[in-house]
Amino acid sequence: MTRTLAFTLLTVAAVAAVLAGLWLGTETATRADLAGLIAGSDGPFARLLLYWRLPRVLAAFAVGACLGVAGAVFQGVFRNPLAEPWLLGTAPGAALGAAVALLVPLPVAPALALPVLAIAGAWGATWIVIAAARAARIADVTGVLLAGVAVAAALGAVRGLLLLALSDDTVNLQVVMSWTLGGIHTPDAGGLALLWGLSLAGIALALVLAPGLDRLGLGDEAAGAMGLNVRRFTELAVLAGAAITAVAVGWGGLVGFVGLMVPHMARRLVGPGHRVLIPASALAGGALVAVLDGLARSLLPPADLPLGLLTALIGAPAFLLVLGQARGGVR
Repeated sequence: MTRTLAFTLLTVAAVAAVLAGLWLGTETATRADLAGLIAGSDGPFARLLLYWRLPRVLAAFAVGACLGVAGAVFQGVFRNPLAEPWLLGTAPGAALGAAVALLVPLPVAPALALPVLAIAGAWGATWIVIAAARAARIADVTGVLLAGVAVAAALGAVRGLLLLALSDDTVNLQVVMSWTLGGIHTPDAGGLALLWGLSLAGIALALVLAPGLDRLGLGDEAAGAMGLNVRRFTELAVLAGAAITAVAVGWGGLVGFVGLMVPHMARRLVGPGHRVLIPASALAGGALVAVLDGLARSLLPPADLPLGLLTALIGAPAFLLVLGQARGGVR
């Protein structure tokens, strides 16, 4: 399959996923409803689609795109098919920041505090892992991953203590647990614009790193011989991947396995070169999460299923498949 054909198929899939997200919900939209939305109808259901469902679908697409791109970056940095955005304490750091935003009285609105503190938590946790690896003089990627596991365990314990100490009623606890399980909430116009702006900036940053990721795939010695400062580039790429992940978790909670599955699907379509793999992962990740979020709204109406549960149901078998391929020497 040529790359042009692959990107054409991915673009069609992305558009179809957005339409599917608009169609799915507690009340499914008909073709007439979608046509009315496009034509600017002023009916009540058309307004619901325009002001509630469409922003949520676009937010879900951006969250999935970030997770797909972050997964491609992490797998490129660690040269490991099992690498994904929840490494290096990124997710536990985001969860800790969200817990602080939801449980601690702050002078700003929770809708603003939650994404800001979640992003800060993810970013800060990654810095802690890198600092710990430097202090322990860990240079290999496996050691950095193990440092991430240790920091993640510590951050998870801190979040548990916060939940026990600061949840004054069951509502706060339920809100934190709901966010931890993952889910897209409909943003206002400003929030959606900010999410898309940060998402596009993250994708652009990943594309800047693409040549270095390709060199790193040749091995440390070869990359160094080609003029790449391997250690510095690895740290920069890890921080970039964490920042892109933080954008996703700031608006979508902890949605696992997307960053693991999507780069593998995209790699089969467009090949391993990161200049094409990154935009392909963005399209595939956005399409996947947009559809799964629609299903989360549709399967048990009027309740929303946690998006993270659906991605785990699909992602866990995918993880086992990739694990089997990795142990068999297949990347």
